[in-house]
Amino acid sequence: METNNIKKAIETIIFISERPVSSKRLLQVFQDLKKEEIQKYLDELVNEWNALDRGFKLHEVADGYQFRTNPEYSEIIIRFKQSKPFRLSRAALEVLAITAYRQPVTRIEIDEIRGVDSSGVIGLLLEKRLTEIKGRKEVIGRPFLYGTTEVFLEAFGLKSLADLPTLKELVEIEKSLEESVKVY
Repeated sequence: METNNIKKAIETIIFISERPVSSKRLLQVFQDLKKEEIQKYLDELVNEWNALDRGFKLHEVADGYQFRTNPEYSEIIIRFKQSKPFRLSRAALEVLAITAYRQPVTRIEIDEIRGVDSSGVIGLLLEKRLTEIKGRKEVIGRPFLYGTTEVFLEAFGLKSLADLPTLKELVEIEKSLEESVKVY
């Protein structure tokens, strides 16, 4: 298969897939190609779609690649779909942040950090598939261990957990938000 056709085939696979497509999965399809070649084609496609400056782009998320709409057009998309954007309560965001940064983590550990019972919020996050049970902690009672999912990475546009902001970056973001809200 010639280069242009390989890229078109990769593009087609990503387009029809409901989940991000990993380079590992593409290697299973294109068995005659090496990992480096697949990655080269993926990088070229990302750059080509960025250069087109269209309503959607090819993004690397959750250890894979997926076409996503340009965030500039989110308001128009919401109006078109006549639906509300995905929203989480403050409590859900707190539990999700604790889970993301401390995983695997038990409900008791989350409750200790928050100072309140988090059972209901954990149930909601499990239902939305943002978190999942990763196993059981080897202590008395063997409580469930929770962690984030691929859906979490997709929802927040992250390639991996390494892309989460550091504590220092979070403090800087909080300061800039506080300054922008000040009333003069």
